[in-house]
Amino acid sequence: MTSPHTKADKAEQPQPPNQPPKGRLILIPNTLDLGCVGGDGQPPAPDLRDVIPLGALQAAARLRHWICENAKTTRAFLKRVNEITPLVAPLQELDLQTLPRPNKGGQHTKGQPNQEQAAMSALLAPALQGHDIGLISEAGLPAVADPGAAVVLAAHRAGISVLPLSGPSSLVLALAGSGLHGQSFAFVGYLPTDAVQRTQRIKELEQLSRRHHQTQLVIETPYRNQALWDALLAQLHPDTLLSVSCGLTLESGFSRTDSVAHWRKQTLTLPSDTPAVFSWLAH
Repeated sequence: MTSPHTKADKAEQPQPPNQPPKGRLILIPNTLDLGCVGGDGQPPAPDLRDVIPLGALQAAARLRHWICENAKTTRAFLKRVNEITPLVAPLQELDLQTLPRPNKGGQHTKGQPNQEQAAMSALLAPALQGHDIGLISEAGLPAVADPGAAVVLAAHRAGISVLPLSGPSSLVLALAGSGLHGQSFAFVGYLPTDAVQRTQRIKELEQLSRRHHQTQLVIETPYRNQALWDALLAQLHPDTLLSVSCGLTLESGFSRTDSVAHWRKQTLTLPSDTPAVFSWLAH
């Protein structure tokens, strides 16, 4: 019995165009020291290999395409990488694309979702053409408390493989160094700068911590470190355990935990140019 489709018929059928395999989105960890070392009167930056695995540095050196939070800090990072393992191309020849700045408060304007989708598609275009892309934050792990999360989600939606590489995270290091509850915790970002709203938020989070036995973690712009610290001491219950981790991975870095009552008997002056993480656990 003759097949309805001869070999000639099959040969004449249009063939799908050859598609190159998609590249990957590789999440490259950054240091936590940027802006805190290497300047006038400051200690030299630590060797990258002391805080970032060599495999992650080698992966970074092989990448030609980057999505970054800040091009200037990314170039500074890549210069340090090049001192350990040569970059695949001169720094000026690398393709560095900057993430669009999110609106304050996360508010969307009319038409913005479509604009964001178009922006993400443009950033991920090299991966669709078969090239790996590096995603990097200004500090720590990309997409953790970082706008890079939007790129990672867009990559998943586009069928692009995502490969996170290990490196320092100030939030995880602070939690580990605090001695507070590490099996139930929440990172809640920045507190309001308005004093009344900040007080209300601190009390809300303390109640949540007490109710669920959950460690609360917050961060602040470094020049507001002291103001936030003073507000926490003033508003938290004396029995609440309060921890501060400052300058993690730096030679001068520290993590200290005590009850609010004991903290009130001490004097702690926090630097205004070094990132800090604050955490507490209410009983």
